[in-house]
Amino acid sequence: MTIRVLHVASELYPLLKTGGLADVTAALPAALIEQGADARLLLPGFASIAQGLADLHPVARLERTFGAPQASLELGRVPGSDLPVYMIRADAFYSRPGNPYLDAEHVPYGDNAQRFALLGWAAAQLVQHADPAWAPQIVQAHDWHAGLVPAYLRAAARERGLPHGRSLARTVFTVHNLAYQGIFPAQQFANLGLPSDFFDMHGVEFYGQLSFLKAGLYYADKITTVSPTYAREIQTVAQGGGLEALLRGRSHDLVGILNGVDYTVWNPATDGSIAMHYSAGHMSGKLRCKTALQARLKLAQKHDAPVFGVVSRLTEQKGLDLLLGALPEIVSRGGQLVVLGTGDASLEQGFTRAARQHPDAVAVELGFDETLAHAIVAGSDVIAVPSRFEPCGLTQLYALAYGALPLVHRVGGLADTVVDASLENLADGLATGFVFERFEPDALTAAIRRAFALYARSHDWRDTRTHAMQQDFGWAASAQRYLALYRELL
Repeated sequence: MTIRVLHVASELYPLLKTGGLADVTAALPAALIEQGADARLLLPGFASIAQGLADLHPVARLERTFGAPQASLELGRVPGSDLPVYMIRADAFYSRPGNPYLDAEHVPYGDNAQRFALLGWAAAQLVQHADPAWAPQIVQAHDWHAGLVPAYLRAAARERGLPHGRSLARTVFTVHNLAYQGIFPAQQFANLGLPSDFFDMHGVEFYGQLSFLKAGLYYADKITTVSPTYAREIQTVAQGGGLEALLRGRSHDLVGILNGVDYTVWNPATDGSIAMHYSAGHMSGKLRCKTALQARLKLAQKHDAPVFGVVSRLTEQKGLDLLLGALPEIVSRGGQLVVLGTGDASLEQGFTRAARQHPDAVAVELGFDETLAHAIVAGSDVIAVPSRFEPCGLTQLYALAYGALPLVHRVGGLADTVVDASLENLADGLATGFVFERFEPDALTAAIRRAFALYARSHDWRDTRTHAMQQDFGWAASAQRYLALYRELL
C-alpha cells in the first residue's frame, strides 16, 4: 500500500532557510518518495517560495482567510525535483520583505497567530479533499508554525460525529526545537475558529496563554523529535520548557528519530562550493580547501595550524559564549578560529573584537552565506558545536562527512552522533570527534586541548578523520523509521 503523507512546515531549502528545519523538509519527503511513499509538502506562500516553485497552478479557494483579504491553495514543485508542493497564496499575510517571522525591528509580526493558523487550517482542508485529486492519510506537522494542524483535524472530526479522539487523518507532530513554542495572548484564541473547549489545560491553553506548540503535542496521534537523546531530555524540567509533564504523560507516543544528511548537497567528493574535491580515500584536496579558506579570510597561511570552524547562530543556546571564553586557549596553542553566523549583539561584538586583536588567527563573517558555510566545513580541521542543548544538530553531521572532527557537548543529537576520541575509543577505532560532558569552561578547554594533542599525532588524527568520513547518516534509515511509524498509525 502506498502511504499518502503531507508534510506541513514553514521553510524549504533552497527556497527559504533560517535553520535546519529547511534542510529536513527538503530531504525527508524526498527520501520517503524514494522508499515508495506518496509525499507532498504544504508551505505558506512567502515571497521566496512563491518565486522559487515551478509550475504553480490554482487548486482551491480557501473559504476561511483569518483576516487576509483572500487566500487560495496552489500546487507546484521544487525545480529539479519530483516533490509536489502545495502553497498558500495569501499575499497580505506572506508577501513581506525580509524575515518570514519578524518585522524590520526584529519583532514578531502582530498577526503571526493568524498567519500560521491559516497554515494549519489549510492542511486540514487538504485532508478534506480541497484538492479533489489527492488527500493525505498521514499529516506530519513540523514545529509550532504547524502546531494547529492536529487541533483543526480533531475539531473537524468532532463536527462530522467521529468517535472522541479520532481524526480524519492520522497526525504526527515533529519537534525540531522545543524552545520555540508559538505563544500568543489568550484573546487571540477567538480568531482561530476552534471549539471553545479547546482553550483548556487539556488543549491549547498554556499558563493563561495560547501555545501552538502545545496544540501539536496535545492533539497529535504521535510525537517525534529529531534525536533519541533529545526525546528523553524534553521530558525533564531542565529541557521541557514547561511542557515536560505533558510529554512524560505521552511518552508512549513520543519517539526520537535522528535527522539525516542529504549527501547530494553535503559531499566533499562532488561539492561545487569548495576549492578542491576530496574523499576518505583521496585526502589531498582537504589541505587545498584549508589553504583556500585561510586565504579567503586573510588568516596566516599555516598548514600545520589546526583550524577550528563555527557555522552557527551566534546565541547562548549554541554555547558560543563558552567558546568565546575559550578562544585564548585556541590562539595561544597556535590554532586558528573561523566563525560564520549572526545573532546576539554581545557575541557578534566579542568575536569581532577577537578578530581585530588576532587578525592572523581569528576571522569572523557576520551573516549567513551557504557557499562560505561549505568552504568552512571543508577547510576546517575541527568544527565546534558546543551547544547548551541541541535537538539534533546537522552541522556535526556535515563535519563528519567532510573530515572536520566535531567538538561537541554531550547533549541531544550531538551525544547520539559523535564518539569521543578517548584512549579506549581510539584503540577500538570508534572515535569520530571530541565530546565534553559538563557545560563549563574547563570542560570545553580540556576538549580543545585533547583536539590539539590528537592533531599532533598525525597518524591517529588521519585514522580518526577517515573513520568520521565513513559514518553514514543518510536519510534512508530515518525515512524507514518514519514509514514504520506511519504504518503503525494506519
